Amino acid sequence: MPQRTSLADADCAIAQALDVVGDWWTLLIVRDTARGVHRFDALQAELGVSRKVLTERLRLLVDAGVLSREPYQDRPPRYEYRLTRRGRALLPVLIALQDWGDTWVMGEGELMATTEETSAEAARVHALVGTRLPDLRLVDHEGASRDPVADTPFTVLYCFPGAYARKDAYPPGWSDIPGARGCTLESCTYRDQLAEFTAAGATVHGVSTQRPDEQRAFAAAERLRFPLLSDAELELAAALRLPTFRAAGTSRLKRLTLVVDRNRTIREALYPITDIGASVRVALTAVRGAGPADA
Repeated sequence: MPQRTSLADADCAIAQALDVVGDWWTLLIVRDTARGVHRFDALQAELGVSRKVLTERLRLLVDAGVLSREPYQDRPPRYEYRLTRRGRALLPVLIALQDWGDTWVMGEGELMATTEETSAEAARVHALVGTRLPDLRLVDHEGASRDPVADTPFTVLYCFPGAYARKDAYPPGWSDIPGARGCTLESCTYRDQLAEFTAAGATVHGVSTQRPDEQRAFAAAERLRFPLLSDAELELAAALRLPTFRAAGTSRLKRLTLVVDRNRTIREALYPITDIGASVRVALTAVRGAGPADA
């Protein structure tokens, strides 16, 4: 693809970056590879793009070091396209675009940690039911790399905006953001009902975009007995296109809950959550009534 920047843009990082990822199809390819779509035919089916255009864009992204081209079949030769470290560094850009679209294109510009029941954002989360959570790893609050899906019949992933050990650690104006309050209540409710989830064959994981040290302090203060996972790099958010909002300069997950079976299939998606206690009960009922995870 020909360069579009002028000599006057040689020192402009925005213009230089747009030469690599400024095309409509290019960013959508990055979006879909982050979602676990790695093969040419699957990308073409997902995007509805011509083979010629897809071939050109994939070549551009490989040449730019955004994607790697990895063989998975010898006869005939077949390749998968996977995000490199440079490519994964684009995930915050995708999330920022999604956040802007949810807020300003499909929304009214209001800063919210939740949404309306009838919103396109809610429909996107509900459409996750029946889809597969891609293979990825997150850092837990003890600093260990961990698969967010546990080796139990089910995993409950409750995503929350942020919880802190000290009240003065919350961002300014936190309580004024609709849907932001309640993270401590949610975590403690899961803590208090953990035995019931365990008896039903479910592991509980809390997920936020906070740093592991922030999560560790909160987990210790509230005596949590399950892992909190850090999605600070936004890999889970990008893989599932989870809704986010920004507060204190950080992208934060909106409050939602996913029930995932051991085959990584999402069985239930709760969003928006307006009653935290009720959402925990619904998650427990979903686990108890989901049936065999290997079915």
